[in-house]
Amino acid sequence: MERNAAVSARRTPSAPECNISTSTLAFDQHFTTTAKGILLMTEIVGGMLVWILVGGTDYFHLSALCWVMFVAVLCWVLTICLFIIYLTGAHNRIPQVPWTTLSLCFNCSATALYLVTAVVDALSVNQAIRGRHNYNCWAASAFFAFLTTLCYAGSSYLSYHAWKTTDEGQ
Repeated sequence: MERNAAVSARRTPSAPECNISTSTLAFDQHFTTTAKGILLMTEIVGGMLVWILVGGTDYFHLSALCWVMFVAVLCWVLTICLFIIYLTGAHNRIPQVPWTTLSLCFNCSATALYLVTAVVDALSVNQAIRGRHNYNCWAASAFFAFLTTLCYAGSSYLSYHAWKTTDEGQ
């Protein structure tokens, strides 16, 4: 009888194996509460407001506002990529990339580009008729462009401080 039970146990198919995939990327829930995380989120929201406010108008008639759109969208996309990299902890898993130097270069470049963009955006407001849709949107986008410039400047400061700290440790 025991032999029959052993034979039947061998014949019954085993339970199907579940293929469970695990990710090496983790969500760093505390990153969004750090100064770096808050500044990145503010840059994303501010940059999005800039390009939405300009994009909702007849900006293509002024080449200066085409520049504003280019910088706003470019910096917005790159900032989202950087945010995702830091949020998922991918920067810890790719040590070959000098993340502090990359972050410093990106933030300083974005600060300079956004400063020029904010000035161009503010000067372009005069091309619209006061009180009209284009005027109101361009004035609001200039305000958010200056605010986003300040955020990138803050991120540049934090990146410089992190770069200086890691550079002195080596």
